[in-house]
Amino acid sequence: MTSNADFQAAFDATIGADEKIEPRDWMPDGYRNTLIRQIAQHAHSEIIGMQPEANWITRAPTLQRKAILIAKVQDEAGHGLYLYSAAETLGVSRDELQDLLHRGKQKYSSIFNYPTLSWADIGAIGWLVDGAAIVNQIMLQGTSYGPYARAMVRICKEESFHARQGYSILMRLAEGTEEQRAMLQDAVNRWWWPSLMMFGPHDSESTHTEQSMEWRIKRISNDDLRQMFVDQTVPQAHYLGVEIPDPDLHFDEDSGHWRFGDIDWDEFWATVKGNGRMNRERIAHKRKAWEDGAWVREAAQAYADKHAGRTSSMSEEAA
Repeated sequence: MTSNADFQAAFDATIGADEKIEPRDWMPDGYRNTLIRQIAQHAHSEIIGMQPEANWITRAPTLQRKAILIAKVQDEAGHGLYLYSAAETLGVSRDELQDLLHRGKQKYSSIFNYPTLSWADIGAIGWLVDGAAIVNQIMLQGTSYGPYARAMVRICKEESFHARQGYSILMRLAEGTEEQRAMLQDAVNRWWWPSLMMFGPHDSESTHTEQSMEWRIKRISNDDLRQMFVDQTVPQAHYLGVEIPDPDLHFDEDSGHWRFGDIDWDEFWATVKGNGRMNRERIAHKRKAWEDGAWVREAAQAYADKHAGRTSSMSEEAA
């Protein structure tokens, strides 16, 4: 008879060989729970993240920009679908995850609790927020859980489009009037620091990073990912002609990295704990959408049940 020790040894060997854990494989409860927490938070973020941008679809400056933004918001819905499906392979239902989110028992990225005040914010979200997401998500293509890794492959391809869309908006503003350039700078001023917060607390203060890296759920630490993002983004800001709102930002010749100032972690934790500028509005909107869509889910379930019953009857007759 195979013991738990044998299962653990097989799991450890798979992780050590840098191979994938699949849904039917044995896995420690801690590994499963960590994945559920992380994948659910990721899925919730994709869905909640539709709100600040959907708010600008009717106000986008051209028909082409409207169409592009509609496509982007639709992509985010698809990303949420992929991720909820990946979470379901771990034995948790989508309804359970929605209930946990609505009751405040699960989180989504704090970045989506900031308001979009101008059209430039849509560009800044694409450039900074999606840019930060790509840095993190490219790493997740190599995560140790197979369904999560495979979902990330398509998500990363689409996120790269989102980042280019955002940068395109900002390029047009940078080439525009003085008022448009001021709008661009204002958006960068407001979104820069929250984008850096997206990578989570410093490694020394994170309660999950060390274990997640041992299990190869995470492949690169929070601080290293943040540094990668800063290094790739500062030259892009220079090309745009905007200033990064950080007086301590400087290039370190010895390390070859752009060094940046201290993040306001009080703001980060306040937002995570539900006291951000848009926390209540975002979750209230999400809860209302879920309740308003109940009839669709009920109708789909009734159709599925009826179809299953018909199929069962046909099988019995055939037998």
